[in-house]
Amino acid sequence: MILSGKEIEKRLGKDIFIDPYRPEQLNPNSYNLRLHKDLLVYDEEVLDMKKPNKFKPLTIPEEGLVLETNKLYLGRTLEYTRTDNHVPMLEGRSSIGRLGLFIHVTAGFGDVGFAGFWTLEIFCVQPIRIYAGVEICQIYYHSIDGEYEKYKSGKYQNNQSVQPSLLYKDFEI
Repeated sequence: MILSGKEIEKRLGKDIFIDPYRPEQLNPNSYNLRLHKDLLVYDEEVLDMKKPNKFKPLTIPEEGLVLETNKLYLGRTLEYTRTDNHVPMLEGRSSIGRLGLFIHVTAGFGDVGFAGFWTLEIFCVQPIRIYAGVEICQIYYHSIDGEYEKYKSGKYQNNQSVQPSLLYKDFEI
């Protein structure tokens, strides 16, 4: 079951944490998250799963930044979230999708207990100018049945910035 906006609001500070929280970003069954000004772009033409890939930081200026097609940009949300007792999910807003802008390639599924900023895998169908602070995606919450263990992975938990892939750490085990 998906939580309603009113239920999300009731659970704030208990098992749903959104910082900063602004009531005007609450929807009937989700909450809009905004785009931070910091982005990362990989420097390498061929990415390797078994090693850290080089990247460079970008900052979205006040006048916006035009994204190129066929290029992956990693961004993050302005809001820090933490969720207990529910499964957080992330989707792009329909207004963003109608401009041909994707905010996640595959990683829209969160884990119970995740705490941090959401890394966005931004990809566009045609060149588009983006702006920091835009409400770019929405978080919604599913209830969870049965016993569960909270997310504990050290790879992405409690991140403080845009996170490149840390998949290479899985090969170090």
